[in-house]
Amino acid sequence: MTDLATMSQPHVLPDRLKAVLLMCAAVTLFSCLDTTAKYLASHSRLPTAEIVWMRFVGQFLLMVAILGPWTIPSLLRTRKLGLQLSRSVMMVGTTACNFIAVRYLRLDQTVAIAFLAPLVVAGLAGPVLGEYIGWHRAVAIITGFLGIIVVVRPGFAEVHWAFLVSLASMLCYAVFMLLTRKLSTFDPPLVTLFYALLVGTIGGAVVALPQWVWPADWTQWLMLLALGAFGGLGHYLLILAYNLAPASSVSPFLYFQLLSMVGLGYAVFGDVPDHWALIGSFIVILSGLYLVHRERLVGVQPPSPAE
Repeated sequence: MTDLATMSQPHVLPDRLKAVLLMCAAVTLFSCLDTTAKYLASHSRLPTAEIVWMRFVGQFLLMVAILGPWTIPSLLRTRKLGLQLSRSVMMVGTTACNFIAVRYLRLDQTVAIAFLAPLVVAGLAGPVLGEYIGWHRAVAIITGFLGIIVVVRPGFAEVHWAFLVSLASMLCYAVFMLLTRKLSTFDPPLVTLFYALLVGTIGGAVVALPQWVWPADWTQWLMLLALGAFGGLGHYLLILAYNLAPASSVSPFLYFQLLSMVGLGYAVFGDVPDHWALIGSFIVILSGLYLVHRERLVGVQPPSPAE
């Protein structure tokens, strides 16, 4: 028995290590997605609606190309159509609000606010999913919100209206995560992903096409198409990471995104985060890590981002 356990142990560590590396790669691709969106929004005449729509169109076409058009009928089969549509609207909402916010805010500021989503999910899980929290996790949630106050510093610095848009993006994302968790017992992940892309593609066309502006050159076309590639590959790596290891093991590495956001923000836009943003971000991250620790102790899987 001991020999078998010893022999099997080397196979566990590589899987978890692979999952961690995949998670870091996934969130870096999401950072590339936000960086590309910010660049397009601030350095081109393209409307935000068009940028948001192309993000969904690109990933939708990529998914259909990889899985094959013949798989579409099976991907449309859902046991909870209303929940799927609601979740999809939340994904479109969080993407649109985030792309608007990154036009005006630094990338490190928007990602710090986005890190609040798992804390909000933990707070809402009681009334929505019946998973009520104890005082330890309540303190973590309150501390996380204090971290965002440090980032924004209302009353001490001018608060740009885009912070409110970023908060709206985070709230949409939190509801999106809750609905993802609820749907996980009814539909396969690929069905859930397909519905979000379908709704984003069809619904986004209604807003984007009337104000469509043709990209000025092939570089803008390439960046628009890259939005879907970054999002699609990032979500694929995310799924692989959660398949290789428990969510409690890989979820903490979501916060690697702060490093990639800061690095890309500096490399592309010359943005240097101020010390208040860094302090507030680390408060939110530590609150999130403590939340994961407490949920592991009580046997609750931490909320994972959407596939």
